[in-house]
Amino acid sequence: MYPAPFEYHRARSVDEALSLLSQYGEAAKLIAGGHSLLPMMKLRLATPAHVIDIRTIQGLQYIEDRGDYIAIGAGTPHAMIEQSELLRAKMPLLSQAAAVIGDPQIRNMGTIGGSLAHADPAADYPAAVLAAEAQLVATGESGERVIPVEEFFVDLFQTDLDEREILTEIRVPAISENTRCAYRKFPHPASRFAVVGCAAVVTMENNRCSDVRIAFTGVASTAFRDTGVEDALKAQPLTSQSIEKAAALAAENDELEIMEDHFATEDYRRHLAKVFARRTLNQIASAF
Repeated sequence: MYPAPFEYHRARSVDEALSLLSQYGEAAKLIAGGHSLLPMMKLRLATPAHVIDIRTIQGLQYIEDRGDYIAIGAGTPHAMIEQSELLRAKMPLLSQAAAVIGDPQIRNMGTIGGSLAHADPAADYPAAVLAAEAQLVATGESGERVIPVEEFFVDLFQTDLDEREILTEIRVPAISENTRCAYRKFPHPASRFAVVGCAAVVTMENNRCSDVRIAFTGVASTAFRDTGVEDALKAQPLTSQSIEKAAALAAENDELEIMEDHFATEDYRRHLAKVFARRTLNQIASAF
């Protein structure tokens, strides 16, 4: 199926892209790698009159060590994140998530900023950035705004980004020597999106969990931190018994509305959340 007719604009700078967004308002959509927007346009789920291409803007592709955190340009492709020695050393969770996105073609074209701004409930990065306690930088005509990741994902395909803002940078704290992280998912066999994905970051002190961050994607309308699993592990040793007990609480929040579709029922997704919480935590335990 073909998209509805639209006018194509190639922005040469962030300022030019912002000017075009201001000019065309709700009739405009940004495109970077195209793997989120174009499928929706082909299905007529999105029909923007103006498409603003920001892929070739200089300065949006980078991974930099800034001391307390790693800065990732929003235009950085998945393959670059997957292969980054800096991220593998200081925040491997992002590299692990990037490595299981789609296929090599998608990883070379798709961008982290495009994926996060699209906020697909089954995308891999949302769980990873939540568990990493990232901060996201949005740029608008009035300047930059730093958004804590827990405030970024609002609802299904909805973020805290204003329609006249561009996501320009992702900041992820570097892990400490006594911290390990992992991302595991059950991929849809056709799309490779996560039916359920689990990201975990665990810090150990005196052989007990001093900090635990567990986040899921694919389960609900937006990625989320699972405080039930986190609380069950805090101050506990990371053993098979403690992991089993904590994982059994995954996706059990009464306020959580679990997704259901032709591929996975609500009960099956809840079951997978427990399975992949256990697998992810066991992977971390074996890394200590």
